[in-house]
Amino acid sequence: MDFFEHQDKARKNTKLLVVYFVLALVCIIASVYIASLTIFYGAEQQAGEPARDLVLWDPGLFLKVVLGTLGVVVLGSLYKTAVLRKGGSAVAESLGGRLVDSNTTNPDERKLWNVIEEMAIASGVPVPKIFVLDNEAGINAFAAGHSPSDAAIGVTRGCMTLLNRDELQGVIAHEFSHILNGDMRLNLRVMGVIFGILCLAVIGRILLYSRGRGRDKNPMMLLGLALIVIGAIGVFFGRLIQAALSRQREFLADASSVQFTRNPAGLSGALQKIGGAGSQLESPHTAEASHMFFGNGLSKPFLGMLATHPPLDERIRAIDPGWDGRFREGGVTAAEAEQLKQNLRGRR
Repeated sequence: MDFFEHQDKARKNTKLLVVYFVLALVCIIASVYIASLTIFYGAEQQAGEPARDLVLWDPGLFLKVVLGTLGVVVLGSLYKTAVLRKGGSAVAESLGGRLVDSNTTNPDERKLWNVIEEMAIASGVPVPKIFVLDNEAGINAFAAGHSPSDAAIGVTRGCMTLLNRDELQGVIAHEFSHILNGDMRLNLRVMGVIFGILCLAVIGRILLYSRGRGRDKNPMMLLGLALIVIGAIGVFFGRLIQAALSRQREFLADASSVQFTRNPAGLSGALQKIGGAGSQLESPHTAEASHMFFGNGLSKPFLGMLATHPPLDERIRAIDPGWDGRFREGGVTAAEAEQLKQNLRGRR
């Protein structure tokens, strides 16, 4: 596998997707401006003010729209960032993660600690906090945080117990790639921006239920309706770009994992086992962090373009061209996966 080529391609595509995200924000501002211009012009006509031609360019209104829209997005983003100020620990705890003690004597947890320590030494970053999602039977993992100093790596119970050491090493190396390549910080920023865009729809609902005096129509109600529509469209395209961005970063992390371990068979085996045992999570907060996971943590989306991860077969063939196409090759059986799920249910 030419992982350097994969890395260069993924970085190039990621930069292009960031540009698309900025363009989406510009389109939102333009939509709010046009809606405001039209609504307030109509309100003037209804109020019986002297007729005037509709002027498409109003610098004063445009400045207010730009400042108002960016203000809402920025403040919403800052609020979401403040909620996640604890770094990766906040994400792990929201998903039901349990902090693993460095002195643990549990064989599976000891194996996990050793692998993460090895990867930390190899990559030259501090050992992140380690969390286990005890109630998750699917095979999955994630890295979260603002920087290597506050990073956390979380793995599901299924990931820790169903993967052998080489496979677990491939998954952990993949997550360390997210730490080194700045993906964690990018992921949190994307979450913040999408939340900020969603705030436009929230403000729209507030304006929609505002009331004017007497029987006069309040133009702010119409503006509120427009913001709800624009906010919904903005969130859709934001999630669309978020998913595409995540897919490209997953290819980059897979390539980097092979670079770190020099063992594509380990990562390939982990992905094959996901094909047999699944990677879905049951936490109610899964959707918020879906783009951070090693594998798809949600059910298959209605639209493929909203998938946060590339198809498993594409990821496996990128690192293992000789793969025979059978997910259970070297993987777990359906009976083993079902037994793990039953054991976890019995512990709840």
